[in-house]
Amino acid sequence: MRQKLALILVISVVGSVFIGALGSAFATVQSMQSVPMANLADVQSRSSSPSPTPSATTATPTPSPSKTSTASVPPGVAEFAAMLASLVTDDAPSSHTGYNRDLFKAWIDADSDGCDTRAEVLLLESLVKATTRNTCTVSIGSWVSAYDGVSVTDASKLDIDHFVPLAEAWVSGAYAWPNDKKVRYGNDLGYGPSLIAVTASSNRSKSDSDPSKWMPSNRSYYCDYAATWVAVKWRWSLTVDTLERRAIQAVLTGCASVNVPLPAKAS
Repeated sequence: MRQKLALILVISVVGSVFIGALGSAFATVQSMQSVPMANLADVQSRSSSPSPTPSATTATPTPSPSKTSTASVPPGVAEFAAMLASLVTDDAPSSHTGYNRDLFKAWIDADSDGCDTRAEVLLLESLVKATTRNTCTVSIGSWVSAYDGVSVTDASKLDIDHFVPLAEAWVSGAYAWPNDKKVRYGNDLGYGPSLIAVTASSNRSKSDSDPSKWMPSNRSYYCDYAATWVAVKWRWSLTVDTLERRAIQAVLTGCASVNVPLPAKAS
């Protein structure tokens, strides 16, 4: 009887231990399974949430290189602008000393017809047939002085201006010419605008000045004045200084047209 009770007690203890161990194992398994499920839910939650949108960065545009505004000239003015561009620059004109007006021999009778260069210009530029006295002294006609717009009938009130003055021609290259070329320049009837009849007062106001120092009082003549200056300098292969060039460029840039014949090169 005692042996049976002892056996039953042993079986009960062993069973209790077995059942406890089994329960503990089951709890451990459940605990192990619950962790990945929680982690999966957390991953799903994060993956289902919208990803944060990066803050938009406004790109700063790179500035394009600024284009230098280059003033263009109309086709009718382009030839004179090109002539000006071709002229050699000499910024030391005052170094060319020794100017002597008499070397240019203004005025001569080049074709021996009895009319000197002054008379020839007056006859050519008069708007009506001019009258003369003695051999070929022009006295009465009709002229308009381009520099100041003044109308003149009495030839004695007019000067014949070397468009590019003799002194200016000298320092722009004529100082190096042979004497016969100086005379041809001083009496250039081969290109009409080289010599021009203007009022004595306007001619003396101009004196030996280039366009950086003097322009006509007749502003409507500015474009033709600048173009003629260039034409004469180009014709005779004279130089310009920097200020003179800039002054002429400034005028030509604002010109819609010019009424000046194109020159031919002088020999």
